[in-house]
Amino acid sequence: MSQTITLTASDGHTLSAYSAGPADASRALVVVQEIFGVNHHIRTVADAFAAEGYRVIAPALFDRAERNVELAYDQAGVQKGLKLRAAIPPEDTLLDIVAAARALGLEPAHTGIIGYCWGGTLAWQAACRTDSFGAAVGWYGAGIAAERNLLPRCPVELHFGETDGSIPLSDIAAIRAAHPDLPIHIYPDAGHGFGCSERASFNAPAAELAQTRSLAFFDRQL
Repeated sequence: MSQTITLTASDGHTLSAYSAGPADASRALVVVQEIFGVNHHIRTVADAFAAEGYRVIAPALFDRAERNVELAYDQAGVQKGLKLRAAIPPEDTLLDIVAAARALGLEPAHTGIIGYCWGGTLAWQAACRTDSFGAAVGWYGAGIAAERNLLPRCPVELHFGETDGSIPLSDIAAIRAAHPDLPIHIYPDAGHGFGCSERASFNAPAAELAQTRSLAFFDRQL
């Protein structure tokens, strides 16, 4: 069962969120959006995890700047998404993510976070700056390299495309140098957004393998 719910962050801000999966699930996930909002793709991602038995919440992180945002995968969507992201202090975004984790109703040991694009970076930040999660997975988070010196408070797994124009291999190498024991997967011939079937960069084999690995990681850690 899926529905739109309302969350309240610790500073009193209210935001909408997409919720899916069984209410009595023993494990839960926060799914963190790209810069395109909680759109059809993110809802599909949430539904896929719900089908695996997770209770899932995907918070609408743009609500602090503009509500009901669902952007297309085109240049106009990119530009608006970047503008909205820039309008929200990162610490406020983390408050909304923590609110989603709290609403899932399970202990951190049984609550994970997975994010894509901007959400991949946010998953890393949440793993390093909060105690809300038992495991974190980031897919093509372009901002992780700049914050590679942060120390995760839970197990983290990262996924990158080999031909991602916004995340050079030197960035991935820098993350590996800072965290040599961190599992990092690189997918040949995969670009930015390779996991999104609604983008031209979609790479089905890479997406399937990354999803299999992500599920296995959560299965081990949560």
